[in-house]
Amino acid sequence: MSKIAYVNGAYLPQRHASVNVEDRGYQFGDGIYEVVHLYRGRFIDEDRHLDRLERSLREIHLSMPMPRAALRMVLMEVARRNRVTDGLLYMQVTRGVARRDHAFPKTPVPVSLVVTVRHIPPYPKDVDRWTISAITHPDLRWARRDIKSVNLLPNVLARQAAREAGSAEAILYEEATGMVTEGAATSFWIVDAEGVLRTRHLDHVILPGCTRGALIAEMEAAGIPYSLEPFSLDELAGAKEAFLTSATSFVKPIVKIDGRAVGDGQVGPITRRLFDLFSRHVHAGLGNAA
Repeated sequence: MSKIAYVNGAYLPQRHASVNVEDRGYQFGDGIYEVVHLYRGRFIDEDRHLDRLERSLREIHLSMPMPRAALRMVLMEVARRNRVTDGLLYMQVTRGVARRDHAFPKTPVPVSLVVTVRHIPPYPKDVDRWTISAITHPDLRWARRDIKSVNLLPNVLARQAAREAGSAEAILYEEATGMVTEGAATSFWIVDAEGVLRTRHLDHVILPGCTRGALIAEMEAAGIPYSLEPFSLDELAGAKEAFLTSATSFVKPIVKIDGRAVGDGQVGPITRRLFDLFSRHVHAGLGNAA
């Protein structure tokens, strides 16, 4: 079956779907994107993702392409037409098509909306088979990393550096301070040398990860302590555990960074507990657990 994409009001075979060469997303990266995890036909943390989409759009002075209820219908229809029940829905909103000029169009034009979906495996059952290695890499992104912009070239280069090193993710750090920010496409956590679970606080330096936020809510409900305290590369080197979170990674343990084992090189007890905790969150309302 041909893949189906939604492009500005039309459902089209993805091989025929296209945008205008003067779309500002293509010309300037003048747009926002969002990714939602679909599990057994149900969106995971849908409101968190749509809230973040609206916030990012506000920050670059763009309106939603349609009311939220209508957007939900488009997302579900794309999933239905592609017969995807476990997957990732990608949506991109740009400032639309206009003559190339850095400033916003003097006369506003309709925003562009593209939605696609792809299959992914369901939530993993075995955390010990879900581990990865990572590298550290300088954070070369722009100053407003809290906006989920389509400008991802620094992230691309960081991920490519990780791949060339035989790793799955790049853990970014500020060269001037040596402080860790986040992953190239993930939120990043450690259990430090004192056993404290830590992730960086939210500000303009990191993206407000939806999986991060959902996990924190689950941790608070379960009474699991944590600290929103930045940490340095030196503290990272002494960490007992490390893991990342995202809509595609869920809770993913990192057992090696820059070729060195994290802790004893195995999945730690806190990471294991949080993996199980988030698994229950993903399966909530489905009547069974992983």
